[in-house]
Amino acid sequence: MQVPLRITVRHVGHSPALEERIRAQAARLEEFHQRIVSCHVTVAEFAKHKQQGRHFEVRIDLRIPGLELVVNHKDAEDVYVAMREAFASMLRRLEDTARRRRGYVRAHARVG
Repeated sequence: MQVPLRITVRHVGHSPALEERIRAQAARLEEFHQRIVSCHVTVAEFAKHKQQGRHFEVRIDLRIPGLELVVNHKDAEDVYVAMREAFASMLRRLEDTARRRRGYVRAHARVG
């Protein structure tokens, strides 16, 4: 991956497997938009409950020229599921942004 990638892990055991998965998913984002300026991925565990288990939050801050995209996925009981959902959401946002910039999305007609 050519873009500067920052990974922040809070209240979760930092493992090489987790970091490798994040790097692979971030590289996949670059396939859809080559002009990514920076990417910051934050993985955090919050609200440890004895009966409800562990809950994770994955936040992705991505910058492309002229725009900053932020995705936040919470409440998954598995860190890898939360990460997969967050990166899938970011991928959709990148695709939508690329379509708008190419002019493939029509604007709604003004009413009134």
